[in-house]
Amino acid sequence: MANLILFVNSFLSYLLLFVLIVALVIVACVIGVKWRKSKDAKAALGTQADAADGSTTA
Repeated sequence: MANLILFVNSFLSYLLLFVLIVALVIVACVIGVKWRKSKDAKAALGTQADAADGSTTA
């Protein structure tokens, strides 16, 4: 019985660690997507401003 309790304790410990790692990965992905969309929006505003000025960039 003691071995079963030790196994369950170890299993739950690793399960909690796994859940924390998955949560960190999800948060990192959400932040990455948010930053990328922000960068793309800024780049789009920059190209619109360049087109409005009539300047040509190669």
